[in-house]
Amino acid sequence: MKKIVDQFDDEKKSRIIEMAWEDRTTFEAIKVQFSLDESSLMKLMKKWLKRPSYLLWRERVKTRSMKHEQLRPSKATRAFAFSQYKHKK
Repeated sequence: MKKIVDQFDDEKKSRIIEMAWEDRTTFEAIKVQFSLDESSLMKLMKKWLKRPSYLLWRERVKTRSMKHEQLRPSKATRAFAFSQYKHKK
């Protein structure tokens, strides 16, 4: 576990946490980008987040079928919402 934690700098750690919280980002997408399977991601989130935040995240993930590629509705072709990336003026 220590090796997994040590391989991520603060920027990557922040991005992993952000992707894990996003409803439309699948566990498979996180695995492709960071080589973390679901169980490894759960261990890291438990280590990186405060306990109440981790429990809230776990509860949220359990109720979202969008987090798993195979459970997603066929209409869900994007991994992000249009309002997610706002252009700065």
